[in-house]
Amino acid sequence: MSDVNALALYEDLARRFATALRGNQLYASDHPIQQRNIDQLLDTIARLLDGRPSIVLGVVGDKLVVADTPLPRAAANLTELLRRLRTSGIERIGIDRGVTREELTEFIGAVATLTQHRDAGTDALPAFPHISVGRIAAETEATGITQDIVAIKRLYDDAARSAEDIYESARVDGRPELAVARKTVEGLAEMAAQNRTALVALTAMKNYDNYTFTHMVNVSILTMAQARALGLEGPQLREFGLSALMHDIGKVRTPIEILQKPDRLTDDEFTIMKRHVVDGAEILRQTPEMPIMAPSVAFEHHLRIDGTGYPDVTRTSLNLATMLTSIADVYDAMRSQRAYQKAFPTDRILAVMTRNDGSQFDQNLVRRFVQLIGIYPPGTVVRLSTKEVAIVLQVHAPDPHRPLVQVLRDAEGHPIPTQPTRPLWETADGDDDDIHIIEPLDAEDYDIDPLAYL
Repeated sequence: MSDVNALALYEDLARRFATALRGNQLYASDHPIQQRNIDQLLDTIARLLDGRPSIVLGVVGDKLVVADTPLPRAAANLTELLRRLRTSGIERIGIDRGVTREELTEFIGAVATLTQHRDAGTDALPAFPHISVGRIAAETEATGITQDIVAIKRLYDDAARSAEDIYESARVDGRPELAVARKTVEGLAEMAAQNRTALVALTAMKNYDNYTFTHMVNVSILTMAQARALGLEGPQLREFGLSALMHDIGKVRTPIEILQKPDRLTDDEFTIMKRHVVDGAEILRQTPEMPIMAPSVAFEHHLRIDGTGYPDVTRTSLNLATMLTSIADVYDAMRSQRAYQKAFPTDRILAVMTRNDGSQFDQNLVRRFVQLIGIYPPGTVVRLSTKEVAIVLQVHAPDPHRPLVQVLRDAEGHPIPTQPTRPLWETADGDDDDIHIIEPLDAEDYDIDPLAYL
């Protein structure tokens, strides 16, 4: 979906919502005109939820905002919608995939009469399975965050299932399902724009039983995160994400006994494995409407900038999408727990990525990646020099070793009710007050859900 088309749909959602609210005041819910209003609103919602788990309509200042996109100066009916939402104390309406016509009809009726309810002293809306409402006076910020995290988890799971469909179609039909791939990347790109920190953190917290498919999704997310940090947006950003999603597609032609071998590959087996870059480029070149960048990334992503790696070809330079995908690929592979490999902590991974002094990766891009991800990425549970247990909330780019953390347990391991935040870079004065991270910890050992804090 182009940015222009997306904005048109966002405006249409607000207009349809305003029309349905106004119609509720004029007609009974079963009146043909109001039924048509609901049907049109539901149709717009369905189009927006095609490829994403949820859509949010809200109020920020004096503007209506849909999916973090402020709408242009409101027409008369949107101005009325803005006024009504403010009067009712509503600042956020989240609509999830699966919403029904009956649910939407009931919700419109409840919102239309909300002012009367508030005047009567009943400060609550009914609960709806697929619709959530943020209230200025009645709902805490934490509830909205929790709903966002649920949506992000659902999006990630949907993307992993879609990756499996893409992989299987390439294996059976010889071509990946491009429409499914585009829809998957679109959803990930839009969610990354809303909450990149939580989405990137989720890539490190998934169960790797389905490594092939989660790895496809993770590399796409991490590549787009790097590209966004470099200023790429819109169609170009999505093309980077699509190419990264497809980078290993050639493995559909690799014998399964080699792909799933729990031990180190023999030289002959590794020669067969290396063939996947050529196979991937060939598959993607033969897929109609596949962006030209995708086969290039599939072919190059195991080449190093000094010309080594594989396949054995002469390359004067690598394109930016390949370099970003290669960084994401190595990073995600090394931190993944698999039968033949323990997961490495981020500090060791980054040491590997920098040790060759630019022979494998562009060190400027690696430094940017470190600033983006951090030595201790958001969501990492850590032990501090005070023996307290904390969770990393935010990377501090000037010093990735010293992020912003939230302290969850004291030195004896007891939960801390206040859970204070602590910017570790402010404690770096070299004396006895210096508080720093000693080691990363396994969140499961402490029964901590990292995403709940992001």
